[in-house]
Amino acid sequence: MLQTERPVCIEFTTMLANRTGRSDTNSPLRRFLSGAMVIPTERTVCTRHHSQRGDLMAAQKPAAAQTGLSAVAFVKSNPLIPTPTEKANFRVVATMVLARLGLMTALSAPLTAGMVLKLQTLVPATSVVGTLGAITSIGALAALIFDPIFGRLSDRTTGRFGRRRLWMIFGALALAIALVAMSFATSVVLLGLFWVLGQLVGNAAVSAHTATIADQLPPTQRGKVSGAVGIAQQAAQYVAAFTAAMVAPNLLLLFLIPGIIGFVLVTLFAIVLPDKPLPRRPESESGWSTVWKTFWVSPRKHPDFAWAWWSRFLLVLANFMFTTFRLLWIQHDLGLTPVKATQVLATGVLCYTVSLIIAGQFAGWLSDRVKRRKIFIIVSAVLFGLGMFALSFATDAIHFYLAEVVLGIGFGTYVSVDLALVIDVLPNPDEAAKDLGVFNIAMTAPQVLAPGVAAWLIGVGGGQNYTVMLIGATISAIIGAALILPVKSVR
Repeated sequence: MLQTERPVCIEFTTMLANRTGRSDTNSPLRRFLSGAMVIPTERTVCTRHHSQRGDLMAAQKPAAAQTGLSAVAFVKSNPLIPTPTEKANFRVVATMVLARLGLMTALSAPLTAGMVLKLQTLVPATSVVGTLGAITSIGALAALIFDPIFGRLSDRTTGRFGRRRLWMIFGALALAIALVAMSFATSVVLLGLFWVLGQLVGNAAVSAHTATIADQLPPTQRGKVSGAVGIAQQAAQYVAAFTAAMVAPNLLLLFLIPGIIGFVLVTLFAIVLPDKPLPRRPESESGWSTVWKTFWVSPRKHPDFAWAWWSRFLLVLANFMFTTFRLLWIQHDLGLTPVKATQVLATGVLCYTVSLIIAGQFAGWLSDRVKRRKIFIIVSAVLFGLGMFALSFATDAIHFYLAEVVLGIGFGTYVSVDLALVIDVLPNPDEAAKDLGVFNIAMTAPQVLAPGVAAWLIGVGGGQNYTVMLIGATISAIIGAALILPVKSVR
């Protein structure tokens, strides 16, 4: 059968007829060339080609254009792996929460007490504050850089094991090894090097784990489960503090036990996780634009994401300004020895954790119930700021415990809805881990800045001025609360 892939115009029909000397309008050739005779072709012939060209071009437009949606909206409504509509079962949710507890226990142990106690064996007492600030800042910088990178790699991972499973297992294992190496460090340089390595591999596991919340949970379940995950993350500080109180003289156990807890709980979650593999390999990307997109979500296109980012940044900055130097603050302002200060720290973190769990579970449940997020974040940030301010007046352990309760209520309410709000405003479901990695910069960047900012404030007026640092943290938390107000897509 005669076919054509190129349009034939009526002028060509006339020219051919003149050359052949045929003027019979009913000849098969003439009828075909003029469009009167229909023969299946890949494109419309002759005059019908011109009239239907617009339809053909419309058919070739991207699907997003045909639906009338913006490219961003089309991607969000047509992910490679659809957003779940049924609630995740208890086994998945329980192990998800436990995995977060384990990961953050391993990452919190050095910051809670391990790093301070190790440094006190390596440098003079007068150098501990500055050295601690430098090491924790560099480690947080490594987390800031590699969290989005590992998130993007996780989003694009193919294979029968799924996108997240292997990143979590090997990240947790490498973190445990790095923590053990820290206990054997014989110099500040080695201690810092192993901590940077731990932050790097630990955040490979963290970025993959955070993405499972978006992968596995429908919107109606995110508030409650995100609250439980956030509570587990904060409760990890108590597990780390309790471990320090039990084994403080033994630095090997102080670093080893949290690493083992992290690896075991993450592996348990990886085993039960229904991690669906990608149905096809994502389109390859290259060039500097890809590198830039790994670390960037446009605040102009996604303003709600940007406002939520800055709100978390300032609240986390306030939190780490205090927690980084909390043990030293207890020793200095309450006048306690390192061993006694560690015990008081463990009790204070217990008060913080219990109040955080109660407030977080209630706030997460209520947030899902009333379908609101913003008001909880605003109230939580204000409470957290008040708790920080109360610490500046603490003169004994009892006052410290009471302030920790207020901090726990505030931060528990915050973590119960913060992650759920962020997942609700994610730009692209197919890049959930990458976008959550970008958002996690708001968690890691303050860790880079907080030690330096806090150390500078502590040094105001000749040094050891922890009151100025606490007031600065209070201001940061209050501003963070205000920045959630412009978010429009979430109530």
